[in-house]
Amino acid sequence: MDNDDLSRLVREVNESGVSYQDMEDRANGSGHPLSKPYFQKLATNAVTSAPKKERLAGIAAGLGMPLQRVKRAAAVQFLEYEARELSGYSDDVQVVVAHLAGMDEEDARRWRAMIEADERARRRE
Repeated sequence: MDNDDLSRLVREVNESGVSYQDMEDRANGSGHPLSKPYFQKLATNAVTSAPKKERLAGIAAGLGMPLQRVKRAAAVQFLEYEARELSGYSDDVQVVVAHLAGMDEEDARRWRAMIEADERARRRE
């Protein structure tokens, strides 16, 4: 399946041991209810139109992933979006950036300070 980024995320979370029922429960608990069959359809690439922002929030909650990462995957899958700003970076770097992008300013500043402190410590070694 080409451009199945969002579907792939759902499959990966399911394969890690999170059931579709768990995904539904998480989404419902977040205030953005989605059904177990919807997650199953996403996993098999059977959803043919891009989810609206409310659904994207439910998908993110159901998968336990940052909303930015889910939005990007949906954009790639349904809108043929090609991220250029992070192209060439590993999946690990992209995940870290997605997590940081979903944080409020105070948390992002705290993480920046930790990263910069680690860099300073490594330079002294």
